[in-house]
Amino acid sequence: MTTDSTDPAAPPRPGGPLSGFRVIELGGIGPGPFCAMVLGDLGAEVIRVDRPAEAGGAASRGILHRNRRSVTVDLKQPAGIALVKDLVAGADVFLEGFRPGVTERLGLGPEELLAVNPALIYGRMTGWGQDGPLAREPGHDINYIALTGALHAIGPEGGDPVVPLNLIGDFGGGGMLLAVGVLAAALHARAAGTGQVVDAAMTDGSALLLAHTLGFLAAGRWNTERGTNLLDGAAPYYATYRCADDEHIALGSAEPQFYARLLRILGLTDDPDFAVQDDRANWPVMKAKIARVVAGRTREEWTEEFEGREACFAPVLSMTEAPSHPHNAARGTFLVSEDGVIQPAPAPRFSATPNADPRPAPVVGADTDAVLSEAGCDAARIAALRASGAVK
Repeated sequence: MTTDSTDPAAPPRPGGPLSGFRVIELGGIGPGPFCAMVLGDLGAEVIRVDRPAEAGGAASRGILHRNRRSVTVDLKQPAGIALVKDLVAGADVFLEGFRPGVTERLGLGPEELLAVNPALIYGRMTGWGQDGPLAREPGHDINYIALTGALHAIGPEGGDPVVPLNLIGDFGGGGMLLAVGVLAAALHARAAGTGQVVDAAMTDGSALLLAHTLGFLAAGRWNTERGTNLLDGAAPYYATYRCADDEHIALGSAEPQFYARLLRILGLTDDPDFAVQDDRANWPVMKAKIARVVAGRTREEWTEEFEGREACFAPVLSMTEAPSHPHNAARGTFLVSEDGVIQPAPAPRFSATPNADPRPAPVVGADTDAVLSEAGCDAARIAALRASGAVK
């Protein structure tokens, strides 16, 4: 499936359950833009406020900046601040990802913007949150997940913690959490007519993602020593294995019926070491034996062997291989442009309000004049803003 070739500067087409929902996003990096991308994928009109110095350049994060219109505004000028307030007056959501206190110093804090638009949802994305001893400290995903216990739990037995990309803090516990918060606040605003501030912190979000694991811990079914538990790679039937071609497969045969099928496929049904599935003391032996069997064939050979046999199996694919897998291709899980750029398709899917294909990220500032006109700025005001450098 290919990406939509619609002009990125054109107004968004109707499509998705958030059609008619307007979001103003202060330009940032990582989880904030991801939240805006998700809302845009679902049909919201997202207007990104970028820096004038970047005008005319390509979006710095092409995929994260899809489904946007871009305006360039100098937030150090009073005229620029007044312009953002004009945009907020007609918006449903305002998103910012600066350290606590920055937007207040700019004159764009919650108090100022809720005075302009009492029904506004003011979404704030930070690592540590708006308060607490670390609130104003710098940090990144790795720091936030370290503080909540998530990083400690990931890695091999006896080894160091393994960095799980920046999926837990930035995106799952950050941008996605903010998107959920914004939509929950939108339901309240629709019912009550009043907006509010959504404080989304990556520490809070990564802690929330640990709910299942903390449940295991509370029940005495999880060890704090990494690499010794059911879902952290210690279980021989829930792990990855290297194949003859140095590629890998992933086994998830946790339930007894799937475990039995796994043993049949691997030829280990009659091996006494596998008689008790959850004999943790014997897991290292079981794992070593499975590793020897798996190493005898290539990933493709094992994929053919497991196909249709309901043993909870998948080949471990690279990001460039994943779009071509028959299941992903059939569902259109990824979009691939003519020049080979891979991006995820909008998700989830809706029966009554299907999402449109994403529009490519705009050139920075490409929509400035159009957006300002829609906000009520006449030609004279736009010319004055340009002359002062407040917009570019």
